[in-house]
Amino acid sequence: MAWADEKHEAAREILGLLYENRMIRTFYRDRPRGWKLVSGLYSPLYIQLRPLISYPAVFEKVCKAMVRMVREEAPEITRVVGIAMAGVPIAAGMSVAGGISAGFTRKMEKVKSIEEFRRVISDYGEHSLLEGELNSGDKVAIVDDLVTRFDSKLVALEQVRHEIQKRGLTRVECRTVVVALDREQGGAEAARDAGLDLLSLIPFKTQGLELLKDVMNLSEWETIRDYLRNPDSFQNINVQKEIENLSVAR
Repeated sequence: MAWADEKHEAAREILGLLYENRMIRTFYRDRPRGWKLVSGLYSPLYIQLRPLISYPAVFEKVCKAMVRMVREEAPEITRVVGIAMAGVPIAAGMSVAGGISAGFTRKMEKVKSIEEFRRVISDYGEHSLLEGELNSGDKVAIVDDLVTRFDSKLVALEQVRHEIQKRGLTRVECRTVVVALDREQGGAEAARDAGLDLLSLIPFKTQGLELLKDVMNLSEWETIRDYLRNPDSFQNINVQKEIENLSVAR
């Protein structure tokens, strides 16, 4: 089977399991009133992959599929670095599943952007910002569970670059970001602007949602499709009440 077909089938199976185990949650099945996101905006959909390690069989499938993706789409990669916190178990799982050397970034409290990173880096002194080995000549990929905005990936990249310089390593490249799911809300564009390659197992908006069509209720699926196409139109309280009623009336 060609990798494109294998990837498509892996995405279909994994998405079904994520939905079944409520790591993909919707207004229709899980919470009629929907969710208020960190941005303050309303959403009828909530994706949370942090519980993956609570479902070993699903976790294993995700890690194996991500290893296959790296081998097929970025075969030069010699090491993966998980972003604290959600990317850490995935990088570890990929290491076990595929024999890829792994490490992870340390959590930097209250650092959400490159500017904040550069302001506080001097306070870290001799503390390592990256746990695990790096060797000269390594080709490193940063690993996370999903991507929405890209800030945390850029901070992790700065941490890796800081450690490369601090450890006196040469010919180390870190220009690839690997995620299980891309919400497709600007992450790919941000990666491109930063000169990085973004590999995602599941591009949710353009491919993933379609793979859930046979799993979801039709009204549920159509509402989420329309939301992904135009989230601004869902910020009206009357629209939100109509969506809530769809769930209550079922």
